[in-house]
Amino acid sequence: MSQRKAIWGWFFYDWAAQPFHTLLMTFIFGPYFAIVASQYYMGLGQDETLADANAQIVWSNCLAITGLIIGFGGPIIGAIADTTGTRLRWIWGFSTIYSVTALALWYTYPDGSNMWLMLSVFGICFVMAEYTYIFTNAQLPSLGSAQEIGKISGSGFGFGYVGGVLSLLIMLLLFVEQDNGKTMILNLDPLFGLDAVQKEGTRFVGPFVAIWFAIFMIPYFLWMNEDRTIRRKMNIAQGISNLWASIVSLPARKSLFAYLCSSMFYRDALNGLYTFGGTYAVLVLNWSVIKLGQFGIIAAISAALFSWLGGYCDRRFGPKPVIVVTTLILTIVCFVIVNTSLTHVFGVPVEEGSNLPDLVFYGCGVFIGGMGGTLQSASRSLMVRHTSTERATEGFGLYALSGRATAFLAPTLIGIVTAISGDARIGISPLVALFIVGIILLLWVNPVGESDTWESTD
Repeated sequence: MSQRKAIWGWFFYDWAAQPFHTLLMTFIFGPYFAIVASQYYMGLGQDETLADANAQIVWSNCLAITGLIIGFGGPIIGAIADTTGTRLRWIWGFSTIYSVTALALWYTYPDGSNMWLMLSVFGICFVMAEYTYIFTNAQLPSLGSAQEIGKISGSGFGFGYVGGVLSLLIMLLLFVEQDNGKTMILNLDPLFGLDAVQKEGTRFVGPFVAIWFAIFMIPYFLWMNEDRTIRRKMNIAQGISNLWASIVSLPARKSLFAYLCSSMFYRDALNGLYTFGGTYAVLVLNWSVIKLGQFGIIAAISAALFSWLGGYCDRRFGPKPVIVVTTLILTIVCFVIVNTSLTHVFGVPVEEGSNLPDLVFYGCGVFIGGMGGTLQSASRSLMVRHTSTERATEGFGLYALSGRATAFLAPTLIGIVTAISGDARIGISPLVALFIVGIILLLWVNPVGESDTWESTD
């Protein structure tokens, strides 16, 4: 029962943390910030197309900078944390900063007067969210045997996405304003008397995410107990020394090295797809935040279902085949998105006011959510097969580094292509190449990982 409660406690982290990605990154705050930034630039005299492109570039730069901080800081902090024999105290610290910065996003005013300050606050919130993710991922090897890890990982993602769907529904139905200033429930005013003119319903997403996280982390901290007898004094020098030894040994660990390089590209592409999918819908298809939220519900529900299914496939076939299939599907999805606009679908003109572009993007949403969730779950499972329980935080720090060392790549490439083409739609095209490179590098990855470094907990 104790182990079962620990697993459920670990599941609740995904439930508590998922709204950051669903609400802040992708479907509400990110698109809202894009609108604020675009209107800010139009206020400077730019036309709508150029203003939209600049808004996307600003968002890209923020994600590129924070990605570098996450990527290079994660392994160092993880290696140092492993010398202490504890992870919960670190998670407490990161969680506190995360909650405070999420709460502060309330002050992102629609006139863009403090746009740069709020972008910085979001960046800090993003870094703290990713650092907690590194440390909770490092707890996965202790939750089950090598055969069970894939199913546990998939179930965790599935449970988290259910929380993401529920949080998105609450925001859309009770807070986020439609164009008429009313919510989706019987055209009511936003809850708590929030001012629709000042977009207070939409801005409430920051405090909502902070409150949600604080409440649902309670089961995690109650049930994820650590062995207090192995706590040691922090040794920064030893942690950095261990990390350096691991980095130097990577070329000799061919499977791990190939996997980290592969995931570096396909996870960068996936993050780009998540991050810019919402801004694409707003800037290219002229979707409202409400319509984007409906899209998010579809994507999140499919993510929950496919993550659970992917966990069973992981247990049956192993994580590598799951990664290959999902990455191929996401490559096709990116190609479809690049060839879809308000006026054309794969070069074929559509009638003005046609719903076809919207329907195509809704279909893409099913696969973005479903395959994206499954890909993340299987990737986490395959990383467990390449690490040891004693140095799991360091291992997942390297995993974060592989996912973030080139985190600037997707946003930067999108920003460059967008700037050159002047078209936010064409700007998404580099993601196709990143996915393909990731697939090719998987050829050198051992499907069972490095069995000599994995200690099962049968």
